[in-house]
Amino acid sequence: MATNKQNDREARQARERLRAYQARQTVHETKVKRRVRDNWIAAVALLVVLVLAVGTQLLYFTKPNKPSASASPSASAQTYTLPAKTLAGDRTWTGTLTINGIPLGVSLDGAKAPQAVSSTIALTQKGFYNGLSCHRLTTSTKPVFAVLQCGDPKGDGSGGPGYSYGPIENAPKDNVYPAGTIAMARQGNNASSQGSQFFVVYKTTTIPADTAGGYTVIGTVTSGLDTLITDVADKGVEGGGTDGKPAVTTKIDSFTLQ
Repeated sequence: MATNKQNDREARQARERLRAYQARQTVHETKVKRRVRDNWIAAVALLVVLVLAVGTQLLYFTKPNKPSASASPSASAQTYTLPAKTLAGDRTWTGTLTINGIPLGVSLDGAKAPQAVSSTIALTQKGFYNGLSCHRLTTSTKPVFAVLQCGDPKGDGSGGPGYSYGPIENAPKDNVYPAGTIAMARQGNNASSQGSQFFVVYKTTTIPADTAGGYTVIGTVTSGLDTLITDVADKGVEGGGTDGKPAVTTKIDSFTLQ
């Protein structure tokens, strides 16, 4: 009898140890599953933040170029049509883009971006840009996103010359736009939505390509960029943000090419 009782006690203790072990295993597995779930939630949240950040950076490329009913007198006084890409003459064009009295020396590459440069030449020859505002400034530092966007007769990112064109030309393969780059703005994922809007990169900036590719680089600012940074970019964005209307009213006085 003593032996049977001892065996029963040992069996009961073994069952209790097994139940305790199984309980510990259940707790451990629950913790592991919770950790995996939390990691997935954190990863998804980070992805959403990154997508929103990139989306905010690229927002100024997504508004369509449409003819403006409220264009400035200089931009609305004439009818504009897309010129043949041969106008650029397969050569370099130099000139001056004056913004807020700051003369920026510019050089446009008619060989690498013949259609975009031809359009820009035609618009400058007709005085299209004179008096137009630079409606958007970005000042982000992490990551660096530093551009001044100009050339919209409506002044809100939705205007254009009454035509649009493509394809994308001379976009950097690494998506890096060095300081001084002048490139054409366009709708997101639409290579044929370029018009009159362009942006000046005042600090080297990476702009991710979308399904349409990158952004047409038409040339560079060869002088005066430091003054533009000091007098316009460094004054920041209206309201204290990092993306919006420049705090300093900014407009194109004139744009000439030869």
